[in-house]
Amino acid sequence: MKTPEQVPLSALQHWQYCPRQCGLIHLEQVFDENVHTLRGQAVHARVDKPGVETAKGVRVGRAVPLWHDELGLIGKSDVVEFLPGDVPYPVEYKHGSRNKAPDIAACDDLQLAAQAMCLEVMTGKPVQEGAIYYATSKRRRVVPITPGLRAAVAQAADAIRAMLASTVLPSPLVGEAAAKRCRACSLLERCQPLATHAGLIAARAALFDPDT
Repeated sequence: MKTPEQVPLSALQHWQYCPRQCGLIHLEQVFDENVHTLRGQAVHARVDKPGVETAKGVRVGRAVPLWHDELGLIGKSDVVEFLPGDVPYPVEYKHGSRNKAPDIAACDDLQLAAQAMCLEVMTGKPVQEGAIYYATSKRRRVVPITPGLRAAVAQAADAIRAMLASTVLPSPLVGEAAAKRCRACSLLERCQPLATHAGLIAARAALFDPDT
């Protein structure tokens, strides 16, 4: 069976947050910084350094390379803790508080689930659970790796691969919930979602309004 084109694990989180953001980063290869991305970089400064150590009797790997040939996924885990029996337990580091809105937390969950699935095929050990560590609250949120999450990972990977193959940038998100995501996005100025929709509406009005 032909191995599918590889999709970065980070692209899954971007896609879940906003397909257009994912396209700008992974299709058009553009990225801008804002306060949120800089805070994220600061959180990852330590865990991005590869290495293995033992903490409180648990072997801990940092910046562990990950892959899943069948799903075409590649990337790395911030932290992998090896529990008794060498069962891997992925921990993804994020800035901000543990009390994120459910739809935003779901973006983190998808990325973590993909890491868990990679670790399963790499180690042959079942990974039923992982955690998101939020730097602001300094608390973990445990995430069960459910069948639903596993299916969502495969679906997102396929959708991203289709987008990359088509070279078509997805449309901006719309609605109040989308606006909140846009305000926090470092690519807001480059994306111009409101201008895109406003221009489209104006163009349609001019085309079909006989008085213009």
